[in-house]
Amino acid sequence: MARAAPVTWRYRAAIASRTIAALVGCYAASTTLAMALARTLPMSRAEAATAATMAGVLVLPALVMAVFAVRSAWRAWAWVLGLTLLGAVAAWLVGMPA
Repeated sequence: MARAAPVTWRYRAAIASRTIAALVGCYAASTTLAMALARTLPMSRAEAATAATMAGVLVLPALVMAVFAVRSAWRAWAWVLGLTLLGAVAAWLVGMPA
């Protein structure tokens, strides 16, 4: 029976980095995207916030799966930070609803 290759510190660091990206980064990305969506929906503030939060809850697991599906931890962080920045800029550009 063949022995498994030993787990290196680089592998452990990559998994730890992806886990942090999934826990912190994906939460930030889904929150900023939900914030931008809430500001653009044509309904009352309470309804828009509820609908956008529900959409954010659906986006979060997809982002977490994507973090562990990409080829490297650097790409995972790039996607997460890019989506967070996109959501934050979109929410800022839309501004507060009337």
